Amino acid sequence: MIDIDSAEFERLVIAQLDLLPDDVLDRLENVAFVTEDRPEDGSLDLLGEYDGVDLTRRADYGFGELPDRIVLYREPLLAVCADLEQLNVQIHVTLVHEIGHYFGIDDAELHDLGWG
Repeated sequence: MIDIDSAEFERLVIAQLDLLPDDVLDRLENVAFVTEDRPEDGSLDLLGEYDGVDLTRRADYGFGELPDRIVLYREPLLAVCADLEQLNVQIHVTLVHEIGHYFGIDDAELHDLGWG
């Protein structure tokens, strides 16, 4: 396991976000990307999480809604990576996976697409 502090981890996440295609990022509305050390339950099992109303269920979604959140968990991601290169790849995969949930893609389909 590698050790990277919260500030450096956030910089890595931002760098991976910058590598995503603009046409994907431009379609994200009212989404906040955040980093946290661990999920609320303290486990190391969850690498990231989409918290919000995906596009397929936004019929009643409107002005004044709190932003959806895509959370990447630092300690679980560090726990599954042996080096910085592997961490960057896993951050990228986790971002794509959680953005997929924003677009209404479920875990099974993300897995079939290679992002699960």
